[in-house]
Amino acid sequence: MPRYMFQFTYTRKAWVALVKDPVDRRVAVEALLEKLGGRLIEFSYALGEYDGLAIIEVPNETAMTAAILAVVGPGHIKATKTTTLVPVEQAVEAMRLAGGLAYQAPQGAAPSDSDEP
Repeated sequence: MPRYMFQFTYTRKAWVALVKDPVDRRVAVEALLEKLGGRLIEFSYALGEYDGLAIIEVPNETAMTAAILAVVGPGHIKATKTTTLVPVEQAVEAMRLAGGLAYQAPQGAAPSDSDEP
């Protein structure tokens, strides 16, 4: 089943409400994902650009999109970022497949030595 990393940032009002009445948001997220045939693998708060993240497993992109829409709908989240996670085994297989492929960049678009890091 596909896994996704969902990062989120709360609004100021959401933080005020959570500080006034602390609640474990995992419970609501778990219930939502179960209705979509998925599960919550990890839910953590973070210091940095986003306030927190969830690692989510759901059947497909449609279910993930539905989860995102349901979560942001109430308006307490001001920013999100969703990343599809690729298991190591699939990434290694993709590397093997890529090793047998060739692709030519557009004429003149190949990087010069000065473009290298």
